[in-house]
Amino acid sequence: MAELRLGSMIAERSGEGPAVVMIHGLGGTSNTFQPQMAALNGFDVLRPDLPGAGRSALRPGKPGLKAMAQDVKDMMRAAGISRAHLVGHSMGTLICQHLAADRDFQALSLTLFGAILEPPEAARAGLKDRAAAAREKGMTGIADAVSQASVSAASRKANPVVPAFVRESLMRQDPAGYAAHCEALSGAQAADHAAIACPTLMIAGSDDPVAPVAMAQELKRRITGATVETLSGIGHWMTMEDPQRSADLLRQHLDAAA
Repeated sequence: MAELRLGSMIAERSGEGPAVVMIHGLGGTSNTFQPQMAALNGFDVLRPDLPGAGRSALRPGKPGLKAMAQDVKDMMRAAGISRAHLVGHSMGTLICQHLAADRDFQALSLTLFGAILEPPEAARAGLKDRAAAAREKGMTGIADAVSQASVSAASRKANPVVPAFVRESLMRQDPAGYAAHCEALSGAQAADHAAIACPTLMIAGSDDPVAPVAMAQELKRRITGATVETLSGIGHWMTMEDPQRSADLLRQHLDAAA
């Protein structure tokens, strides 16, 4: 495992083979996908912390989700990657969708954990309020709320380490960076799904309040040939809540798309 600075981001890179680029969501880091790494033998895996998240500093003057997608393209170019399997979680699924719809980039496949079509209007307003709260009060209250609301009740009971991980992931975020990501997500628009031509898998949690199964089913309707797998009793952090099933589904999809 090597830690690299690629463009504007700190990223971890490991393995050899076809490229897999993994994009975390709001409040996440490259560690969102750590439980799946053992399943990715035979792949060249690149996991960045998006600008303003984790170890990557926020870059002023480049707001918006499309700017983050361009940052990911720049990072891949710096890493010598011209085509890749894309894996995303939450906000990262939107970035992956925009990249897959970009005719200047070749996406080999999409695997989307907690896939987002675009935020509904109520969520857009809530994200703006959360951005203001992060700047004014820091991350503690947000971390407490998100670690409870976005992890299923069954997961919280069966494995208290999961909400603890989510809380720590949020607590370690730079408030300004997190606020910028909230604002980027609040203004995000759906990708051009008709332009997505690669094999696509959505992995949904039956108890996910952020990206409900119905949203994954709508994406399935919009993306030709897409499929949906639903994890029973699981919330929004499925890579942590059901790490083995998440890893198995990811590996199966990558192998089928190879």
